[in-house]
Amino acid sequence: MRASAGIRPGADTKDRMERHMPSLSLGFITNATRKEVAALEALPIDSLWVGGHVSAPNGSPEAMAQLAQLAALTERVRIGTAILLLPLYPPAIVAKQIADLDRASGGRVTLGIGVGGEYEAEFRACQVPMRERGRRTDESIPLLRRLWTAEEISHPGPFYPMEGVRIHPAPAQPGGPPIIVAGRKEPAMARAAALGDGWMPYLYSPRAYAESVERIKALAAEKGRDLAGFEWMAYIFVNVGDDADKAREELAGFLGGAYSQDFRAFVDRVAAAGTPEQVAARVQQYVDAGVRHIIFAPATREDRPGMARRILEEVTPRLRVGPG
Repeated sequence: MRASAGIRPGADTKDRMERHMPSLSLGFITNATRKEVAALEALPIDSLWVGGHVSAPNGSPEAMAQLAQLAALTERVRIGTAILLLPLYPPAIVAKQIADLDRASGGRVTLGIGVGGEYEAEFRACQVPMRERGRRTDESIPLLRRLWTAEEISHPGPFYPMEGVRIHPAPAQPGGPPIIVAGRKEPAMARAAALGDGWMPYLYSPRAYAESVERIKALAAEKGRDLAGFEWMAYIFVNVGDDADKAREELAGFLGGAYSQDFRAFVDRVAAAGTPEQVAARVQQYVDAGVRHIIFAPATREDRPGMARRILEEVTPRLRVGPG
């Protein structure tokens, strides 16, 4: 795991935090406030991520605004959206904003995208028919990459026709930032296999993740696409506590508030909650299923940096990446 010269946890703490395999990257979801970001970036982690909505019941911030805050508040970690609901946005706006933020951050941006659909109101607000969200996304991804060349382009549509458009200067990363596809179902897997630089499902069981890895590899092979460099990520809700039942109940309540559903019956299937030993065993199942970049979403509205530190001290040192 990469570490910055500016990170100075105690030697014993740092040793405990870094006992996992170097081929496993670790990231955390953040609310992008100055205090929380400073506390998280001081830990030996690889990435920080923000999400958001345009119109959601819980008043979530907007993803691109949060990413801009993250770019301003960080110095070394990879930063990204987990996720941006791409069909809600004109591709030229996304291309320009991401290019600017990638340059401002020194080439640290990753664009995690999805099609959404949980909240129909935001599609009405953005005047985007929900039935078009998949096709709009499939058109947007290659168009973003063309716009990031900083050359003048023309595009026939059907959703985003443009003539003689140039978005410049280009992003800091040659070819533009990686585009990681999120989702849970077959169309998202097909999108990742054909157009994405990685895969980032959420609310997934380890078994479902393993099956998705095989499916994406098969779909890519059908298209003759080489997945060398493809990133296998997972967004995992987690709650670590001394009382396993209380940790599971808190996580279920957190998810229920975020998604307006009762998650008590699903926590053990799609998340990781319990004692450090139980959470480590659960996360290890995701690693065994093929995850190589874990994005932890601490299921607490209070001391997330404190839970992040506990995860790094008591959970991740138990993780191992096997050969292959």
